[in-house]
Amino acid sequence: MAYTYTTPRLLVVAELLILVSITESKVPAIIVFGDSTVDAGNNNVVPTLLKSNFRPYGRDFAGGRPTRRFSNGRIPPDFISEAFGLKPTVPAYLDPAYNISDFATGVCFASAGTGYDNATSDVLKVIPMWKELEYYKAYKNKLRAYVGKDKANEILSEALYLMSLGTNDFLENYYLSPKRQSQFIVQQYEDFLRELYSLGVRKISLTGLPPMGCLPLERTINILGQNECVEKFNNVVLEFNGKLDGLVKRLNKELPGLRLLSIDVYKILNQIIKKPSLYGKFVVGKGCCATGKFELSYLCNKLSPFTCSDANKYVFWDAFHPTEKTNHIIVNSFLDKLLAYFC
Repeated sequence: MAYTYTTPRLLVVAELLILVSITESKVPAIIVFGDSTVDAGNNNVVPTLLKSNFRPYGRDFAGGRPTRRFSNGRIPPDFISEAFGLKPTVPAYLDPAYNISDFATGVCFASAGTGYDNATSDVLKVIPMWKELEYYKAYKNKLRAYVGKDKANEILSEALYLMSLGTNDFLENYYLSPKRQSQFIVQQYEDFLRELYSLGVRKISLTGLPPMGCLPLERTINILGQNECVEKFNNVVLEFNGKLDGLVKRLNKELPGLRLLSIDVYKILNQIIKKPSLYGKFVVGKGCCATGKFELSYLCNKLSPFTCSDANKYVFWDAFHPTEKTNHIIVNSFLDKLLAYFC
């Protein structure tokens, strides 16, 4: 009898704690779509080679454990969630260590290696965007069963949705003809945003592309250019981000109640790379892990030689992804804008 009496009481207490957290925070939940820049660990249950569930990934995370994030520590959604008065980390939807009680104030559907084009996700056999959307629909039903339909609808409509992807579409898929495909990918963005809107989503932060020509991997390949940034790629990014800004302005006018914000990460990351002395003594041309020139995922492991001892001195963790410190600087650069727009 003690078990049947106590368990419902514990569930009620848990639900009350969630509701208190939702009430005190600036938004009730942070919900994430995208690629490895925001993936909190979904790829760990996908049959892909693109994983990070081993050290030294996560070595500077609380407890020094690999969290399946592609960084030495936290990633942008974690910092954003904390700044909005929610948890300091956003859990991955497919991580078996979490359940709907954890997801009520934040959940991540992102998958490293994915893009808006389904062909991009096929390259490394990761979760395509349409599947991320299917997971979100299943999550909605679970949330309604957990906190009730009315409360769930309130959470889902008032939540802040973060979207960050697109780099993989260019570097893995449209590498040979990026300008020809840039308009196509903008259409993919629009289709996805309209689908979210039809599901009741109203607050969306859309992250533009970073200076992908300055990623250590691209600089390593640029031998003829003395391993400097590949400016033709950066020019494509600037053109694409401009089109994205135009899309944001148009959809905000067309869709009643939509609050869509475009976040520019190109400017801040490019400034860190071009003027690292403004932010500390940063190494910019290579990542911290292994040689830092081409390694990521399984090539960045605890047996890799040359891994740096202090990731805070590097812009990039591996040849593709920023360090926790860089992630924090990037988020801080637009946090005031984010808080002002969505609070």
